[in-house]
Amino acid sequence: MSSILTLANLLTILRLILTPVFVTALYYKNFGYALAIFFASALTDGLDGLAARTLNQKTQLGEILDPMADKLLLVTAFIVCSLPQFSHLPPIPFWLTTTVISRDIFIVLGALVINMVTGFSGFRPSMPGKVSTVVQLIAIILFLTANAIGCCADYLIWIYYLTFAITVFSGLHYIFHANQLMNEKTTTDSDQSPR
Repeated sequence: MSSILTLANLLTILRLILTPVFVTALYYKNFGYALAIFFASALTDGLDGLAARTLNQKTQLGEILDPMADKLLLVTAFIVCSLPQFSHLPPIPFWLTTTVISRDIFIVLGALVINMVTGFSGFRPSMPGKVSTVVQLIAIILFLTANAIGCCADYLIWIYYLTFAITVFSGLHYIFHANQLMNEKTTTDSDQSPR
């Protein structure tokens, strides 16, 4: 039990717990609280990975929970921030929200199909994917900041365009990334096969 309840996993679980708290703060238009909660959640995203690496706390549970917590936080944030009743300012454009969600669905379904057809499951995060996640987090943080204190509102549209471009690029890059990983596995398997 102690090997499951590591610091890294507890941080990930905290992120899962904070997601509905974040939505509740937005529902009541407490944008300052919502910003603080979302920022704390985003911080745990970096800290749980750091704890897992530095404290040697990588677990199977963490490998499953961490990406789930990331996607739950971001998808929930984009959906809620796209609804007019949750914002003083114009909400996040729906075209951006659908792009973010569609990319995630595409990646999950792609990985599932590849796993079912080839048995390959060694997918690793790509650098464009990591950049895309960071940019999406920043977009939400700036949107909440604009609602909370009124600054940055004029620049939000450019943040939305940047987020859209990087999200699309990371989705396209995933195709080549997955193909490269599968080729590496095929090469490794063939090298290890008996001669």
